[in-house]
Amino acid sequence: MPAHLLVVDRRADVKWAKDGLPVISARDYIARPEQAPRGARVLNLSRSYRYLGTGYYVSLLAEARGERVIPSVRTILDLSQKSFYRAQLAEVEEALRKAIKRMDHPPEASFNLTLFFGQADDARFQDIARTIFDLFRCPLLKVQVRLKEGWTVHALEPLSLADLRPDQEPLFQVALDAYTRTSWREPTAKATPRYTLAILHNPKEELPPSSPRALQKFVKAGESLGIAVELIEKKDYARLAEFDALFIRETTNLDHHTYRFAKKAEKEGLPVIDDPNSILKCTNKVYLAELLRANRIPAPKTVIFDKRGLATLDQEIPYPIVLKIPDGSFSRGVFKVQTRSELEATAEGLFEQSDVILAQEFMYTEFDWRVGVLNRQPIYVCQYLMAKKHWQIVKHGGNGRAEQGSSRTLAIDEAPREVIETAVKAAGLIGDGLYGVDVKQNERGVFVIEINDNPSIDLGVEDAKLKDELYRLIMGEFLRRLESRPRKPSSAT
Repeated sequence: MPAHLLVVDRRADVKWAKDGLPVISARDYIARPEQAPRGARVLNLSRSYRYLGTGYYVSLLAEARGERVIPSVRTILDLSQKSFYRAQLAEVEEALRKAIKRMDHPPEASFNLTLFFGQADDARFQDIARTIFDLFRCPLLKVQVRLKEGWTVHALEPLSLADLRPDQEPLFQVALDAYTRTSWREPTAKATPRYTLAILHNPKEELPPSSPRALQKFVKAGESLGIAVELIEKKDYARLAEFDALFIRETTNLDHHTYRFAKKAEKEGLPVIDDPNSILKCTNKVYLAELLRANRIPAPKTVIFDKRGLATLDQEIPYPIVLKIPDGSFSRGVFKVQTRSELEATAEGLFEQSDVILAQEFMYTEFDWRVGVLNRQPIYVCQYLMAKKHWQIVKHGGNGRAEQGSSRTLAIDEAPREVIETAVKAAGLIGDGLYGVDVKQNERGVFVIEINDNPSIDLGVEDAKLKDELYRLIMGEFLRRLESRPRKPSSAT
């Protein structure tokens, strides 16, 4: 069985020693992966899991390195907002009310439970604790139980070692010992079938992944395959359960309604593109860089660094250096610096947004390849040329306007084989959804720049070769997913 690894902000946070359980600081885990045992099961006990904070990156990079970690990034995000986890607690609350009703001496008022790897500090609620841990694999979790016309779970809050009272520390140690001796079991997922599809879009988005005319192509393609397609917006969140599948055609992000739509669709059992896992993986460039490195996919030389690493960064990558915020899109949050002073000034601003940022070697090319991949198969390939007098495909002006370079679309067999094969392999690391893989090609070979979970599919660009067939291919994948699911019993039986 692979070893477990305890990751903490400070080694002093661990007040006891345990044979066979190595401890590493979060900063070392992020910046010095060679110090961590390979294949370890990571127990992330960082003091905070805030979005883009150090604890967040521990889980993010563990997943990119192919290691199992608790809490996972999805669990961190689920626990970050009550609206994310609230819908998952119905069965928990029903079991909670039944358990309290059976007690000889039930609680008389609201109370809190503390969970240590699924072990409750009040043994009467052990079954409830295990159920919650199966839903939210978090090492330390406070469960606020409130009495308001019945017992409910008011809130869930991740805790750190620093939050433990002295009398709780022995309970934590016993739970840790038990947990590191058991096998790693993942909770099962649910699924549901049917035949209508919603396309989520934003009519006011400046750079949408599909224009209104392209969206109508999707509508017609769906209709030709027997799928009723309706365009929906952010305000239609409550209606999502009316549909049988969801296609997101709005720029995605984690702290955003697109991720909430994807999460809800997945929970309802709807086939969804982009699925939450793809959004989670693709929207963070730090994760992608580590994923490519761990799987030996060629990419520009990349350094993931925090404020301490800034001092020696330009010793590792020569100027010009490209700096990126983790979750930018459409060339936003990407900067090229030529000097030390530019590096320090730009990095200072980026560190206000994220504890960790990305530096890459600059590769000049006249265009970037973009390979569209659907269910692990290439469906289109384009050359995106750089914006006029600019080093990126999209040039963002000071007035908020954006200028884009021109493009050329090729048939799959017209593009270099190495470009297509590398892109398909990279997309396969994310999943079987719809991805746009950006590749640079020069005399040294091909290099993956990014994997996009919400690639552009637009009239006259990506569809220039396949025309309407491109839209039918994508709608056909939804149909395949719908028809491959078990049917519900007829209400007449």
